[in-house]
Amino acid sequence: MAITDILSAKDIESALSSCQADDSFNCKSFFSMVGLSSKTPDQIKKVFGILDRDKSGFIEEEELQLFLKNFSSNARVLTSTETKAFMAAGDSDGDGKIGVEEFQSLVKA
Repeated sequence: MAITDILSAKDIESALSSCQADDSFNCKSFFSMVGLSSKTPDQIKKVFGILDRDKSGFIEEEELQLFLKNFSSNARVLTSTETKAFMAAGDSDGDGKIGVEEFQSLVKA
């Protein structure tokens, strides 16, 4: 499954262009711009499956750094500051990784 099966290429392009500069990424505004916030829980779960590159059932810090690359291979890697802020926003139980329920909550927040 490709991310464009769920999200429109135009929305992805627009969302990526809004955060090209280092430290300009904000997960909440990105989710909204890319159209993920308005998707069903099942669609969000499918996107989570794409983001969970190692299929561990969690998105770890290394996977978060590469978050934008899931949307376009030309996208940049998140900075350390952005990655830590993203993890802090999504990791509600403090275990250092984001599970599917945490991801769904973050997207819908």
